[in-house]
Amino acid sequence: MSLYEDLVAAWVPAKHEWLQQRPLGQELVSGLGKTKMFSYFAFDLLFLHFGTSSEVLDHLSGASSGLVGRRHLCSIPATTVSDIAASAVVLSSKIAPGVSVGEDSLIYDSSIFSGVQIGSQCIVVGINVPGDNGKTVEETVEDSFRFMLPDRHCLWEVPLVGCIERVIVYCGLHDNPKNSLSRDGTFCGRPWKKVLHDLGIQETDLWSSTVMQDKCLWNANIFAILPYFEMLTLATWLTGLSDQKTNYLLPLWKNARRVSLEELHQSIDFTKMCIGSSNHQADLAAGIAKACINYGMLGRNLSQLCEEILQNDVSGVDMCKDFLDLCPKLQEQNSKILPKSRAYQVHVDLLRACNDEAKACELEHKVWAAVADETASAVKYGFKEYLLESPSKMSASTYQNKFDGCVDRFFHPRSVKVELPVRVDFVGGWSDTPPWSLERAGCVLNMAINLEGSLPIGTIIETTKTAGVLISDDAGNQLHIEDVTSIATPFDSNDPFRLVKSALLVTGIVHDNSLESIGLLIRTWANVPRGSGLGTSSILAAAVVKGLLQITKGDESNENVARLVLVLEQLMGTGGGWQDQIGGLYPGIKFTASFPGIPLRLQVIPLLASPQLILELQQRLLVIFTGQVRLAHQVLHKVVTRYLQRDNLLVSSIKRLAELAKIGREALMNCEINEMGEIMLEAWRLHQELDPHCSNKFVDRLFSFADPYCSGYKLVGAGGGGFALLLAKDADCAKELRQSLEADSSFDVKIYDWKVFLQY
Repeated sequence: MSLYEDLVAAWVPAKHEWLQQRPLGQELVSGLGKTKMFSYFAFDLLFLHFGTSSEVLDHLSGASSGLVGRRHLCSIPATTVSDIAASAVVLSSKIAPGVSVGEDSLIYDSSIFSGVQIGSQCIVVGINVPGDNGKTVEETVEDSFRFMLPDRHCLWEVPLVGCIERVIVYCGLHDNPKNSLSRDGTFCGRPWKKVLHDLGIQETDLWSSTVMQDKCLWNANIFAILPYFEMLTLATWLTGLSDQKTNYLLPLWKNARRVSLEELHQSIDFTKMCIGSSNHQADLAAGIAKACINYGMLGRNLSQLCEEILQNDVSGVDMCKDFLDLCPKLQEQNSKILPKSRAYQVHVDLLRACNDEAKACELEHKVWAAVADETASAVKYGFKEYLLESPSKMSASTYQNKFDGCVDRFFHPRSVKVELPVRVDFVGGWSDTPPWSLERAGCVLNMAINLEGSLPIGTIIETTKTAGVLISDDAGNQLHIEDVTSIATPFDSNDPFRLVKSALLVTGIVHDNSLESIGLLIRTWANVPRGSGLGTSSILAAAVVKGLLQITKGDESNENVARLVLVLEQLMGTGGGWQDQIGGLYPGIKFTASFPGIPLRLQVIPLLASPQLILELQQRLLVIFTGQVRLAHQVLHKVVTRYLQRDNLLVSSIKRLAELAKIGREALMNCEINEMGEIMLEAWRLHQELDPHCSNKFVDRLFSFADPYCSGYKLVGAGGGGFALLLAKDADCAKELRQSLEADSSFDVKIYDWKVFLQY
């Protein structure tokens, strides 16, 4: 069977009728006909075969062309003295002044010199001729060698084993190299007979009498090996564009050593070709990196550029060291617009490129400290300075006791209890996470739920006559802090009380000395499995912050609490966004958007869910603990690092997640639950692009088992384990799936009873 026709046709329903007439066609339709195709980003891809040249251009200019980066790793400094079509794709290339490139053409791994005119729908690969040095733009364009490549042609250049020169190869975009003279064979888009007649070439010049197979382009000895500009002159002649006399070019071509495509493919010096390509890309990347560092460093992925630069084994590391020396000056020049977190991350990437791992690890702490500072600054005016101010340096006159009637002589005990639901996120996660949400808009669609008939997360806070703070949790841990002014960051990552300590800091209790004459008893609990992905840590933080603000008569509004928790998580060192605390603080289903700036603004839009929607969700949505414990901060660290590096794939994926949150809101408002399932599936695929390790074999097997029953599924939160959402096709499918999972001993999962939490 044909890989390009039969196998692929099995995935295209419109081709099934044709395919069934072919050998193995029926088997292919039966086996693959109902299988969905997905796009997948391979992080370590080294080689990709698109198919024919025309299929490459069809792909680049087709329906998905909006996803194609039309300029990547290229140098086009003289756009005002060149004519480059907007739809042309220029990759890993240097374009000199005085060049013309037509519509929908692809230029790859090339240096295009002045005076070259490339038509529309052309492919040019590996053409590397330097331009004239020491001349002005106008002189270069005026005096340069002229070369034209007609529309719908391919031009490429390869080194051959045993040859100093590189051979230039060309043909028509739609030439089939295996079509013979007698079967509509063409060269440069013209029938062979016309080519031979127009150029005065004999068949014996191209094919020897000993050739047993059909005479075709594949075995035609047509490509001359000559000095570079002579090869280009012959290319102009052979493609039918030369105005020069045939009596000069024909002998030049006849007397030259010539090769066919068949010989060429057997003699390509792949080592030389790869080294040349790597060095070419390294030089381009170095030029781009230098420009980024000199002029701003805001949008390019310096880590990726360093990888390209290091392909040059001889000078790559030295180039990166030169860039490293420029970093301090850059931060000083751009301090007003360049976030410190981004500047530090670039510094870390350059250190790693220079093989200085020790300094890179040391500087990484500054990256995360900068993220925390930027988050604090965006959440509340002056908050950062207030937070970092040492309590011991404050004068006694600044202390204010916020407790109503709480003085040394009169003690009035007070107690508050805060209980909150957990949240399940449908779509939009990651767009709420700093520094993304500090620099770009975020959108999340999530829902507050109770588990097993109760609110699982809570705290009780009581005032005591004894000074200090006594903290206890549901794991039996207990700590008494006599002097609250001793609480200071950074916290030990193994400290079980860092959440409550951080809450005491962000609420101002430590700095305001609100506990000068009384103490606090703080008890917390979270009746949710560890590593659940339900936002447990952030929601518990929200409960403690809200309770502390209630008992001190502070601003306990949900918006203020949500923003304070955002800072709290940076203090804890766990990072995280705003969607978890929003999910627990606000009841029901809600669409939340954030608007970057100072201060960060959150807009929570409750979904006025109909009773029908609530009923259907509760009947069809299975909330399952997979038993796979996940550590969100590890995933968070990777994703935030990729954002700070300006990873293009990550940026586009998070943008799509935010867009899907808007689409999902409309779907739920219209009670289109099956559409919500499709959105969940796309969100799950995007999460796997953001972090390939957010799933595992067990989760994959669970979702594969559930697929026939479901319209959608995903892990909640950052993934990697925890809870899963399975949205069944209907209530009956939900019952069948639940029974099947409970009956299958290979799935050690717990299916929770849940309900939408609608009001406080």
